[in-house]
Amino acid sequence: MTVMARQAGRHRAASAAVLGILAAGALSSLPHASAAEEPPAPSRARLEQMDQAIRAGQFKKITSVVVAQRGSIVHEAYFGGADATTLLDTRSATKTVTGMLVGIAIDKGKLSGVSSPILPFFPEKQPVQNPDPRKAKITVEDFLTMSSLLECDDWNSFSRGNEERMYLVEDWVQFTLDLPIKGFPPWATKPKDSPHGRSFSYCTAGVFTLGAVLSKATGMPVERFARENLFDPIGIGEVQWPFSPLGLAQTGGGLSVTGRDLVKLGQLFLRRGAWNGKRILSESWIDASTRPHARIGDETEYGYLWWLRSFGSGEKKFAAYLMSGNGGNKIAVFPQLDLVVVIASNNYNTAGMHQQTDRLLTDYVLRSLEH
Repeated sequence: MTVMARQAGRHRAASAAVLGILAAGALSSLPHASAAEEPPAPSRARLEQMDQAIRAGQFKKITSVVVAQRGSIVHEAYFGGADATTLLDTRSATKTVTGMLVGIAIDKGKLSGVSSPILPFFPEKQPVQNPDPRKAKITVEDFLTMSSLLECDDWNSFSRGNEERMYLVEDWVQFTLDLPIKGFPPWATKPKDSPHGRSFSYCTAGVFTLGAVLSKATGMPVERFARENLFDPIGIGEVQWPFSPLGLAQTGGGLSVTGRDLVKLGQLFLRRGAWNGKRILSESWIDASTRPHARIGDETEYGYLWWLRSFGSGEKKFAAYLMSGNGGNKIAVFPQLDLVVVIASNNYNTAGMHQQTDRLLTDYVLRSLEH
């Protein structure tokens, strides 16, 4: 038997195992499509071409692609030893989960709202370094929109608040609160001159601190609040949280979840926050989260820890909101198409990582829907 034949045999066996799991009802709350509901043959062929391209090495370190339309999984493929049970570390896609938990806490009256100031939650951390009256005005919404005035920028290796500096100290909340207020050099756009009145600056430390706010507001660890109010209600199984040196869940990145369960998180937003007749998130939070609050670039805006942009297939473009993480990880939600796409990758810290998953979305997934 040739190497290719052995690989094909293993792939068929893995596919059969996946179908067996599905037949057993492991994904009862998010069913696969029936044969009659599946896309026509040309669409299936395009998705199969995508799988072949990934296995041929044209796309690096992709671990899974799961596509759901109209609430049913229509395509599912795993690569590099992953399968339907693999917990996928989608890095900063975790941030969007944190935004969902903030919304749930507000809906339940545990947190007064997005205008809640951050500092009063941490009297034990004060006085803080680099005191400034503007620190007292930093709110939950500022961290949700990556637009606080703290000098925190993960995309700038010189930034005082760069996440790599945070990981070197024990108390990550204190690290965040101690950061200085940033300045705006002549070439930078100030918040008052920016679209939506906010200046975007990607800051993991702020989202981690949001997790600490959640714990204070709800009176329980984030991982328990998430399990009781989000994961269990929508049928998400095992997850793995990373933790800070002081034992707080790292709400800024690194939560590991299966591909199917990541689909459920996107599907929750397509269902306007309801799941099997139960309200998980308010519709007002869904709208606020996926509305632009800060401008990143000409083609990308930012909601409440959701990325907002459009993707094209041919001459058509479709608006999407995305969970996104290092490595090119994406959970893309297309309301117009009633579509959720999970692309997981461990292509971490590599040039072009997001561009290759964009190509999978545009050249294969979206094109597969053309009739």
